[in-house]
Amino acid sequence: MKARTDQSTRERMPTLPVVLRTAELLLRQAQERLSTFRDAPLGARFTVGEGTFTKTRASKSGLEPTRATDGSGRRRYLVADENRAFWGWAAIEFFRHTGTRIEEMLEISHHSIVQYTLPNTSEVVPLLQIAPSKTDEERLLLVSPELADVPSAMVTRVRDTDGTVPLIAAYDQGERRWNRPLPLLFQWRSAGQNRPVCAQTIRKALGETLAASGLTATAGDPLNYQPHDFRRIFVTDAILSGLPPHIVQVICGHKTITMGYKAAYPAEAIEAHRAFLARRRGQRPAEEYRTPTSAEWDAFLGHFERRKLSVGICARAFGTSCIHEHACVRCALLRPDLAQRPRLAEISDNLQARIAEAEREGWLGEIEGLQVSLTGARDKLAQIDAEAARRSTAIHLGMPAFPQIAGRIGTTSASPVPERPSSGM
Repeated sequence: MKARTDQSTRERMPTLPVVLRTAELLLRQAQERLSTFRDAPLGARFTVGEGTFTKTRASKSGLEPTRATDGSGRRRYLVADENRAFWGWAAIEFFRHTGTRIEEMLEISHHSIVQYTLPNTSEVVPLLQIAPSKTDEERLLLVSPELADVPSAMVTRVRDTDGTVPLIAAYDQGERRWNRPLPLLFQWRSAGQNRPVCAQTIRKALGETLAASGLTATAGDPLNYQPHDFRRIFVTDAILSGLPPHIVQVICGHKTITMGYKAAYPAEAIEAHRAFLARRRGQRPAEEYRTPTSAEWDAFLGHFERRKLSVGICARAFGTSCIHEHACVRCALLRPDLAQRPRLAEISDNLQARIAEAEREGWLGEIEGLQVSLTGARDKLAQIDAEAARRSTAIHLGMPAFPQIAGRIGTTSASPVPERPSSGM
């Protein structure tokens, strides 16, 4: 069973960037269709991308029109399509940055965003509070800049005109009871009411994204993802990137016979890791911690000097050889510099010209290699554009405040969210 699960994870890890790009593309297309649909008068035909639609009336009088028919006469509910595209994108981003379970993700509320002051530097960092789930122990996750973009987009989407996030009650399938009203981030408005986004909707949106990506499994069948696959990918990627397994255990909320924490505050995890390293060093021979020779130190410093490239920085670890024989544009370890986009665009144009020349001259032996390099250059350009877009659209959410409860329980909303500032976070 474990071997089959590990093979499934290894098969899906390389496809994650394609899934992310597909989710972003589907969201942009759904938003464009919905925007054009709302601007069109009733009965009008409009074209978005390669599709032609006709706007029809709402299913109930007094409600906003949400239905259209496509060129084949099939009904399309464009508001629901756009909702699924957005929550599918949000779920994929949330899963890959946190490694949470689906039931934990759907219980995230505006109150889950808290702040923590580091004891040594007094720096305030944002944290995400994960409600108790399988292990019945809540934990806190550090909010990275990439992860911060996701709840900020959700808060901007679901808040009311007065700036508050509506309070809604959701049914807990595990506990078989209704939770108290909370400003849930995974909520949408349907038929004039705010409703929680359910797990079935997330799975349906995920299936539509995988179908649109065209990815296939090893056997040639369409590749599918389950929400828990992202959790396994998160853990595998974290360990491969050097994070100690017992710290990954704390982040994911696992309980094993090897290590267990009563809380998951960052200070506890850091101190536990430092104590572990001190104990391990004390058990190893002293000669392993000798002072490095001048040659060894020069080799170490030289490694970091050789990381500097014309279009960015090589992230290759010290003591490892280059797996691509210094064909840096092809390498996944190249971290492109935003300022070097014109140089990368020039490299891409030059590769296209060389491919055209090779095709014209019949140099078939060079075409395949040039195409691999062109794919790598285009991937680096896409990374630069994605990073530039992220930096330009990041907003500061602030921290939610808990207002004084006046009257009966359930009559208050989360504190207003500041308006989008002119600059980034």
